[in-house]
Amino acid sequence: MSNDERYSTGLIIGRFNPPHLGHSFMIDWAAQRTDQLVVFVNTRDGELVPGHLRAQWLAELHPHVSVVEVRHDLENDFNNEELWAKWMLLLRSRWPHDTGPHVVFSSDAYIAELARRFDAQAVVVDAERVTVPISATQIREAPADHLDRLAPSVRAWVQANLL
Repeated sequence: MSNDERYSTGLIIGRFNPPHLGHSFMIDWAAQRTDQLVVFVNTRDGELVPGHLRAQWLAELHPHVSVVEVRHDLENDFNNEELWAKWMLLLRSRWPHDTGPHVVFSSDAYIAELARRFDAQAVVVDAERVTVPISATQIREAPADHLDRLAPSVRAWVQANLL
């Protein structure tokens, strides 16, 4: 994909647990290349940061995109066709448009299979995490070390609840 190619609809899917500046970079980058970008926030009971809060933060940080909380109790097993069918049924039921997505964005290569199942193009954004070198796993493991990689509202919550 060239940097000036545009798509009608795009999807980013993730846990965003917690959302960080790398996520925001990807969302903004993808939004510049789509007419309508949807961000699915996968949530399940018992996660470190409540799903509704993660979705709320992303909606506030990125008011130009549609943020949809997708509650589920599904596992991730990319070799299980039955599980894939359940995931695709859930994701399609939450997709807010008549067509699409036409492109699926992620910083992870696993997105290729999800894009294929949506009959969409897969675009991997900053896979090496050069632009914003952080992952949510790093934040969960050592939150105090990565506060500078969090938006102010997320940072305040992490400081109050995880430190």
